[in-house]
Amino acid sequence: MVRFVDQVTDPAVLGDLAHARLGQAYFSRKLNELDTEELYEPSRLPGWSRAHVVAHVGYNARAIARLVEWAETGVETPMYSSKEARDREIDFGATLSARALRHLSDHASVQLDVAWRDLPDDRWKMEVRSALGRQIPVSETVWMRTRELWLHALDLGNGGRAQDIPEPVQRRLIDDVLGTWSVRGEKPVEARATDAGDRFVMTNEGRGAVTIVAGPLAQIAMWATGRPYADVTLLDETGATTGMAPPAPRWI
Repeated sequence: MVRFVDQVTDPAVLGDLAHARLGQAYFSRKLNELDTEELYEPSRLPGWSRAHVVAHVGYNARAIARLVEWAETGVETPMYSSKEARDREIDFGATLSARALRHLSDHASVQLDVAWRDLPDDRWKMEVRSALGRQIPVSETVWMRTRELWLHALDLGNGGRAQDIPEPVQRRLIDDVLGTWSVRGEKPVEARATDAGDRFVMTNEGRGAVTIVAGPLAQIAMWATGRPYADVTLLDETGATTGMAPPAPRWI
């Protein structure tokens, strides 16, 4: 029997693939827990039903698979032809039958996983372009997909919990958000995980006083990514609590 294995040998990429595949399994489980009527009810994302979320996640897998194809062939294949085309695709997908939506989710995820699995080891540093126009190594698509899966599983709003996200993914989410804020010139932030002992520091010199927040690691990840959060407090420079943390700046 032929055994299919990942062609990539970089341990960091293999670790990322493991988190992406676990995220896909988690998303699929939460999707399968929804009956047909529940699938068309509102999600946690304003203006989107759960069907919108499922369509987005499915089409996102296909879009990332196009980037992997780009890396493999050297022929430019963008994620989307335009933002407008992406939005139209999601709106259309949200009108599909429950059976078609589940089929889209399952088959698009398999298509992407096979593309990653079969991508030759020497192509993983090939640069492609994200939907936001950034030049990135194709290896970064694994993280792009990982954060989509874990966060949107919670956005379905049917019992997914922040603490279900693996801690390494929680930490990377926070680092990702703070990095985005820093590039955008937001006011500096320090986030302290009271349960895990981590400190996440973003500094922007000359941007004003540091905003310090503290709370459980999973809840800080929810706060930073603009999801519902609990037990995240605002601290003063002495470390004393001054109230609940205000909503975080926009991420993406």
